[in-house]
Amino acid sequence: MINKINKNAVRLRKHVRVRKKIKGTPERPRLNVFRSLKNIYAQVIDDTTGNTLVSASTLDQALRGTLKSGGNKEAAKAVGKLVAERALEKGIKKVVFDRGGYLYHGRVKELADAAREAGLEF
Repeated sequence: MINKINKNAVRLRKHVRVRKKIKGTPERPRLNVFRSLKNIYAQVIDDTTGNTLVSASTLDQALRGTLKSGGNKEAAKAVGKLVAERALEKGIKKVVFDRGGYLYHGRVKELADAAREAGLEF
């Protein structure tokens, strides 16, 4: 059985492999996802300057009191919707999705679907 240290190392290797191909530009920044056991985080990043343009997580004041848990699909939907709303306010409509080495399944998929429904294109 793979222990947690090796499991995260495998994820990081996948993430590096994907990041060789995906770059966020000012016209089409990168929507990055990170998930822990208790929370989920999303950032819209311009890789040419290295700046985070928009971010949202289950730890945000806007979501903190409304969620039962930060580590479930409902929380991921809320974060996806929030990051999309914030991106649209800044004039960002198209992004490149970076799943962070995670499988496109479960919480990552829910976040992506909610961001699409809220108006982001990827």
